[in-house]
Amino acid sequence: MEEPDTAAILPEDHSAAAGDGCETDGGVPTTGSARRRCSCSLPVSVEPVLFLSMFSVALQAPLSTQYLWDRISEDLGYNGSKRSECSNSSVPPDPLQKEVETLTAHWNLYISLGGFLVGIMVVPLLGSWSDMAGRRPVLILPNIGLALQAVVYLVVMYLKLPVVYFLVGRLLSGLSGDFNAILAGCFAHVADISDRRSRTFRVAVLEASLGLSGMLASIIGGQWRRAQGYINPFWLVLATNVASALYAFLFVRESVYPDPSAKLLTTRHHRAVWHLYSTGGSSGEGGGRLHRCKLWLYTLCFFLVVTVHFGSRELYVLYELSSPLCWGSALIGYGSAAQHLAYLSSLLGLKVMQHCLKDSWVALVGLASNIIGLVVFSVADTTELMFTGYGLCFLFMAATPVLRSKLSKLVDPSEQGALFASVACVESLCFLVGSSLFNSLYPASLHFMKGFPFLFAAILLFIPAGIIGAVQCFDQRRNQRDAPVS
Repeated sequence: MEEPDTAAILPEDHSAAAGDGCETDGGVPTTGSARRRCSCSLPVSVEPVLFLSMFSVALQAPLSTQYLWDRISEDLGYNGSKRSECSNSSVPPDPLQKEVETLTAHWNLYISLGGFLVGIMVVPLLGSWSDMAGRRPVLILPNIGLALQAVVYLVVMYLKLPVVYFLVGRLLSGLSGDFNAILAGCFAHVADISDRRSRTFRVAVLEASLGLSGMLASIIGGQWRRAQGYINPFWLVLATNVASALYAFLFVRESVYPDPSAKLLTTRHHRAVWHLYSTGGSSGEGGGRLHRCKLWLYTLCFFLVVTVHFGSRELYVLYELSSPLCWGSALIGYGSAAQHLAYLSSLLGLKVMQHCLKDSWVALVGLASNIIGLVVFSVADTTELMFTGYGLCFLFMAATPVLRSKLSKLVDPSEQGALFASVACVESLCFLVGSSLFNSLYPASLHFMKGFPFLFAAILLFIPAGIIGAVQCFDQRRNQRDAPVS
């Protein structure tokens, strides 16, 4: 079905809700799939919200880790610097440095786990609630929570409080939905205002916003910290979150007709997520097991692709710092910029390929680009070969917007919030699994092949490639079989 979702689901005589540009069934709010969606597709809607929020997260993440390192070093009386593997010194490793590294890694883990465990309960709640209460609250509340986290971090830095208070700030952010709720709200909003034909590209634009903001934050953060310390960059984090919340409040047009009776604190929202994956959603009830099967298969593909992205990204800097590459901060910066530029090249490539290929084949081209690049990384022993790998990965982000779009098209418009909340939780799980898996695999494989984790990542990507190709072939055969009958 290639026509827009609105035409497929709403009656033909739907009328516009007064003043908000949204469509309702006779202008009356209802429950279920007959509830409203925005009828106009604006060129810019929630992209600035996602850009600003991602900028604040990408700016504070490495700075908070470096602050933990410095504070723990100060507490333990360690005043040395991290040794490079490229140094020719034969001095044995400093045991105090290893203790600092261990404690920093542990506190990072505690803070990440705290946010994840709280968020995995709150994000589905907020996402499903947004299907009834509207998208804008889910864009505003998490930004307020992220701003409160920045306030707690600033208080810790000003007063030199114990680093355990970082965990308190992270929990506050998790209780408001954290960045994952913003992701869910933004993607659900774009699904509301786009038709089936344009949805993949609109999702890809959001993905490109993530890459651009991450690149900008990585360029600014390190230089600013070296020049002025930690406090001023965290003031920018706070200001960015406040600006994102204000933009969502003032300029984002609501894409869902709010139901005044919608309650936030109810188990109904978690049941909605369970219903989505156990039955295939409201639009899948007629289609039986096929919708449910596709939903699970595409979610598995998304999990594997994003786990590889997160896991391999954790190793790039470590791989480049060590022998035989021995890169300095300048080359590492160029490599990071090349990696983030792939978000833009993937967006452009996706737009071009959509003119001649179906979305599934676009995703397979993106996965092929990623696989080839990872294989080159696994054997890279020169700077030229490493940058060749970055160049070959120029379409590596083409697969994830296709998968998000395919998942969105499988469910009812009234379930977009629940779906993307689930996807955001899967993304958090990908970060934990990818980080732990690849950071464990890297030291274990040093004695036989230093680049083995990249080769392992490339092999993993054959699984989603096979699933996407098989599902597309199955759909083509079914359509050809049904065509004579219709």
